Amino acid sequence: MNAALPGLFGNTYHQRRVLITGHTGFKGSWLALWLKQMGAQVSGLALPADTTPNHASLLNLSLDEALIDLRDASAVREAVQRFEPEVVFHLGAQALVRRSYIDPVGTFNTNVMGLVNLLEAVRATPSVRAVVNATTDKCYDNRNTTTGYRETDPLGGHDPYSASKACAEIVSSSYRASFLVHPAHGHPVGLATARAGNVIGGGDWAQNRLIPDLVRAAVSGCVTEIRHPQATRPWQHVLEPLSGYLMLGERLLKDPHTAAQAWNFGPPAQGHLSVGAVIADFAAHWPAVRHTHDTSPHPHEAALLHLNCGKAEQQLGWRPVWQADTMIERTARWYRTHHERATILSYDDLRDYVHAARKHGLSWACA
Repeated sequence: MNAALPGLFGNTYHQRRVLITGHTGFKGSWLALWLKQMGAQVSGLALPADTTPNHASLLNLSLDEALIDLRDASAVREAVQRFEPEVVFHLGAQALVRRSYIDPVGTFNTNVMGLVNLLEAVRATPSVRAVVNATTDKCYDNRNTTTGYRETDPLGGHDPYSASKACAEIVSSSYRASFLVHPAHGHPVGLATARAGNVIGGGDWAQNRLIPDLVRAAVSGCVTEIRHPQATRPWQHVLEPLSGYLMLGERLLKDPHTAAQAWNFGPPAQGHLSVGAVIADFAAHWPAVRHTHDTSPHPHEAALLHLNCGKAEQQLGWRPVWQADTMIERTARWYRTHHERATILSYDDLRDYVHAARKHGLSWACA
């Protein structure tokens, strides 16, 4: 199997069997692209993409997939056993805060019991050696402080989505301690959780997310109504946390114990931007983007959210690659090019990101 990007992550993923849950989603489709470019044997487990267009369909990658619901325990187990993955990246989730207010039961069922179903399938599949469970930076008990949350800070969650992801962290910790390193399993399975900040990048068309909302309005000639322009978030390009997930997978395969922890992946301080600042920068690269302030009542959203990623930097050697202006420029260019020329820049963005990481001397990018 040829690899367009050989040698990354110590060549760990070349010809290795890797399962992605949520491969039809925004972040999962980017991860599938990256793994395919490294020569991995990628399989996917997810519901069909729920937006048109969607990044997965535009990429049209060749992979074995099971289009099933994580809440169907028997179907999940059957699929995992059929794929026989060595590494599992769990990105499948109900990932929208506002949708979680509309359907809290479905959110908890998918994000908590869906995870339980997956981990039960992992227990029944001897080939699995490493699991990376992508949760969220919103799993912390957010007190709206400027102090960056560390992995040892208390979990919480005001909205059902955030709370469900805090629950997923606890479930992961329980399975890690009770089953996955237990001698009865036959071999230890490393399970890490990854708490990433807000991600942007081309190919996201989800409802009630900032960049997709701006894009839809720009394409239709409308004005986007912004709910909380002063809210501050740890913004990063989608490829940033994915590099962290891939580093975790590599480490877990080598040592299923040491890296089997929780990890934050987010931008440096200059990437903690207000919604208004992100919009202004995005509009500078695509003048069709226009917005106004929506003052009507909305469900609760945290005003501040900051991450401390010192642990990943010190213990994994992970660091962000693209600064905030590059992140926003690349995202705006992706959508504008897709709209104006019906072309996607995903392969270009991935290649340029890897090249930039090499220039920064990051170990994972140096073959």
